[in-house]
Amino acid sequence: MTDQFPIFLGSEIEQGDPDNSFFHVIPVPYEHTVSYGDGTAKGPAEILDASWQLEVWDGKSTPTDLGIYTADAVDCNAAPEEVMARIADSVADAVNQGAMPIAIGGEHSVTYGVIQGLLRAGLEDFGVVQIDAHADLRDAYEDDPLSHASVMRRIVELDIPLYQLGVRAYCAEEMQARKDFGVYYRDADDIAANNVQSIELPEDFPKNVFFTLDIDGMDPSIFPSTGTPVPGGLGWYQTLNLFESVAKQRTIIGFDLMEFAPIKGFHAYEFAAAQLLYKMMGIVERTHTGK
Repeated sequence: MTDQFPIFLGSEIEQGDPDNSFFHVIPVPYEHTVSYGDGTAKGPAEILDASWQLEVWDGKSTPTDLGIYTADAVDCNAAPEEVMARIADSVADAVNQGAMPIAIGGEHSVTYGVIQGLLRAGLEDFGVVQIDAHADLRDAYEDDPLSHASVMRRIVELDIPLYQLGVRAYCAEEMQARKDFGVYYRDADDIAANNVQSIELPEDFPKNVFFTLDIDGMDPSIFPSTGTPVPGGLGWYQTLNLFESVAKQRTIIGFDLMEFAPIKGFHAYEFAAAQLLYKMMGIVERTHTGK
């Protein structure tokens, strides 16, 4: 246990040494601006609890070989600006210890705090690849510039390149923002409809990538357990294959899983979210070690 949260895969491994663990899992139970269904604050604890049912062997390798440390959950009982600062502190601590931060949300605004943490740790030349049902490029939503619907706008305003995958819900303002900020994208009506399994990043896209996965980017038939489901999303293997195609082209410096909202009594979704996170660790582990 760590700060009343289970450690990731705690049924199989001991809590890792933070100085010698490659993966630092950071729970962020933050929910402040959700605009439809709620429950994302419960996501991190449920995912960590479900991870105790995972096999250490992920089907191709053993990501635990690189070491997994579960950090204390970020204290989200504060004003949004303070919460973002706390997230940034936790992420910067992981990077400064030579680890890869893996944040579990929480609403998608959490990713802004994560990016601030990468910058605080001295990482500058990196891009963001996003899987999401929504563009999240509004300047503000319901008068809140730190809304989950504005998180990518805050990130591109930092001159961080962005590539969006699977988006299928956006407004005219967001389409204009894509043009204004030079956002790359392949929307769901392209990659989901045509079952695209890999992408080629532009040559000028940074060599280091942070990958953010809003679980509503996947189809609701797989994950109805989210506050803003949109039909026509990505499939299970397609999502993992797209992530792997990015990992093979660039160096993943961290990733997150956002917007999981547990549905009471349907533990299959909690397990699937935990497995998705671990499968992503496996992809990173194999590209990192050259397996």
